[in-house]
Amino acid sequence: MSDASEVNPVPVKPQAPHALDALTGGAFSAATSGERAARIRDWLATEPASGQLQEVFKELSARDKGAARAVRERLNEIRRAKEQEAIAAEWAEKAQALLTAPKLNIADAMAWQRDAAKAGAPLSREPLSLLKLQLADRVRVIEDLQHRVQVQREAAVLLAQRIEVFSTKPWRDALAALEPLRTDVARWQEQARELTGDACWASVDMRFPPLLDASRSQLLVVWDAFQPALAQAIAAAEDAAAPLPPVPVWADELRAARGLPAEPAHAPKPKVAPEVLEKAVQTVREALATLEKETAEGHGKASVGAAAALRAVLKQHGRHIDNALEQQVHSALVAAGELEGWQRWSADQLREDLVAQAEALLERPEGQALGGRKMQETLRRLREQWKQADQGGAPNHALWKRFDTACNTAHKVVEVWLEKLRTEAAGHKARRLALIEELSVWAQAHAASGDWKATHRALQQFAERWREGGHVGEKLFAELQPLWKQAMDLAAAPLEAAQKESLARRQALVEEAAALGAAPTLRIDAIKALQQRWQAEAQTVALERRQEQKLWDAFRKPIDEAFSRKSAQRERALTELTAHDRMVLDASKALEAANASGDTQRIRTALQALEAALRGQSQAAEQARSDEPAQAQPSPNATEAEASESDTAPDTVPENAGAGAATADAPKAAQRPVRAVRGDDRPGMKKDAPAASGRGARPGEWRDARAGDRDASRGPRAAGRGDERNARGQRPAPEERAPRLGDTAFRAQREAMENAQLALKKLAAQAHGEALTQLLTAWEKRDAAQVPATQDLGGRVPPAVRSAWVQALSCAPQGDASEALLRLEMAAEAPTPAEHIAARRMLQLQLLTRRNDPAPAQTWGQDAARVLASASDAGSARRLQGALKTLLRK
Repeated sequence: MSDASEVNPVPVKPQAPHALDALTGGAFSAATSGERAARIRDWLATEPASGQLQEVFKELSARDKGAARAVRERLNEIRRAKEQEAIAAEWAEKAQALLTAPKLNIADAMAWQRDAAKAGAPLSREPLSLLKLQLADRVRVIEDLQHRVQVQREAAVLLAQRIEVFSTKPWRDALAALEPLRTDVARWQEQARELTGDACWASVDMRFPPLLDASRSQLLVVWDAFQPALAQAIAAAEDAAAPLPPVPVWADELRAARGLPAEPAHAPKPKVAPEVLEKAVQTVREALATLEKETAEGHGKASVGAAAALRAVLKQHGRHIDNALEQQVHSALVAAGELEGWQRWSADQLREDLVAQAEALLERPEGQALGGRKMQETLRRLREQWKQADQGGAPNHALWKRFDTACNTAHKVVEVWLEKLRTEAAGHKARRLALIEELSVWAQAHAASGDWKATHRALQQFAERWREGGHVGEKLFAELQPLWKQAMDLAAAPLEAAQKESLARRQALVEEAAALGAAPTLRIDAIKALQQRWQAEAQTVALERRQEQKLWDAFRKPIDEAFSRKSAQRERALTELTAHDRMVLDASKALEAANASGDTQRIRTALQALEAALRGQSQAAEQARSDEPAQAQPSPNATEAEASESDTAPDTVPENAGAGAATADAPKAAQRPVRAVRGDDRPGMKKDAPAASGRGARPGEWRDARAGDRDASRGPRAAGRGDERNARGQRPAPEERAPRLGDTAFRAQREAMENAQLALKKLAAQAHGEALTQLLTAWEKRDAAQVPATQDLGGRVPPAVRSAWVQALSCAPQGDASEALLRLEMAAEAPTPAEHIAARRMLQLQLLTRRNDPAPAQTWGQDAARVLASASDAGSARRLQGALKTLLRK
């Protein structure tokens, strides 16, 4: 490519500015992404409109997603703010509805804040924060009113007690306290009117207004009785003819002032028998205990009945009980009255909730409407809950009317569903009747069929169709089920008879299997035949799956046990160590010990010993030494065949064949009987006459001259084998193998050999690394005596190359070794440092032009000598080490 500049360059056409560039302050024309993001942030600081944000994000997201991320975040903030505003508006409306309602339920006000927080409404921002405070103030006012009602109740009781106390003191003391009492009563009534006139009085719990009214009534009754009695006492004190007041203490005082005798004491009450008193106290205590129990358990309706029973008992026996028991009775009656009011209020709360649930069933969206069965269960549950609410308090007819209307309207869905069920049930009934008729026809048509598997399959299909016949009522199903069973029994009768016969045959096969399994000798052919008979029987008649599996397990068990016994015997035979196994195990242990020592020569020696033990040479040698003294000479009276066999036996036995014969456990071969050899003068029959070429020999012994040539070309050993075959008239015996190893010995020798190979590789790699390190040290110190020996360097370094290296280190550093290092890296195919890659490429181009020069892979020894002749430095040492690490291993 030419580096000359263009004569007439094409002018660059300026790009037109983007339409949104002016709006965003040049964000679209910015050169870098960082500058574009900075301009977008500056533009966002001006609070652009949502439409502009959408337009800029649409254009910018296709160009720079990083810069568009800030715009997307601003859009997300605007969307979240709108969602927050919508939620805030919704819960603000609910809060306004609670505040504007004439009656505020404290539970609803507290639930508003909880539900708003769950919905994610911003309660800390306006207007929800203000509405939350208003609701809290409203709840606080209502709770304060309820507390003041309780205080007013206690004040009324105390004021009434003050008035009653003055009836036991002189009338002048009562006259002196008249004005303060009148002031206190008037103030109490004013405070009670303030409570009832409060704007939040309608939101007070419904059990508090009755308490305030009862306290007012009790106080006014006492006050209205106190004022006339005191006025009558004042009039009697001024006029002696005026009647005395009804208060006994005041009447006695005025009578004494007039000088009249005191009122005679009332006649004493007649004494009551002790048993009557005891019975009265016991009856009242029993009624009192019942009322206290019902009140403690919160049973409103039961407590009302118990209170009525206690009042009835009190009317009859109240005059016979003491003051303490009477006080307990009054306390229990007051508590029962409060519980009754609370139960009535709680029951109405529960009823209102049930009415809301019933009306909500009608307001569900079309996609969320309940199905027929679900609607039926829901209505049933709501009505049961309404009954339980009626049991806990007085009925509320207005709420019941609303509840019943809503339930009846929602029940229309159930009616449609029930009608659909009735229609489907009629169709299912007709389908099941048709299936029964079809089964009866099929049974008559296949009564004489002998295909029992097809019959069983058809009956299963009929049963499956009956199960999938659709839902029918319990009464209708009770009518159809006997008809179906009758038809099914009639159709299955032939199959059941065949199954009974097949069951008897299979039990007989099980007995035969037990007999075969118990036999001392395992007959495989009989077992296979028995299994084939079982399979044929199973394929002919099908039984119920569980019964068939049970029979098959009983049939297979004795056979499996017999095979298990045979396998155990075989394993015991394998695990028993023979003499050969013990020899291999000892050699394996010796090899493992050599592996642990880390001595290469010891490992190789132990490895050769193990290989010899595997071939059985040691055992054969021992057997040969033991047989040498007892070896007998051939008898002079031996036949010609015996003599020939004794002469040729040492030549025909292979080198390793003695191992098998020497093993103590190997059986000895039977001796061949001595047979007379008749004289035969035919060609090839005499030992000293060779066989003629062609077909002159006996059948099966055809040879030609080329075969002899081939034997001659193979060497004396092959020729000897051919001569032996010709002389004896048969092929030589194959080479005998060593005895087979047991599992323990085999695994031990394999593991020992694998560990030995790994240890040798590891030691070789370690020795290679040490030799290479020693060579680099010799180069660094220019000491030829430290060059490793030829044996340590490996077979890749001949003595001549090592001599060249020693000679290079014996002289002073000279020459440049850069090209030699490059040739070494090329020979080892090692990477070259980045600063020398250009030089390596140039050298490769030069080598392409030198066709007759040897390749770097052929001259790496001389190149290494040139490197060692130069000066040593850290970079060259690393490059030399990396190249020689590969070259010395190849």
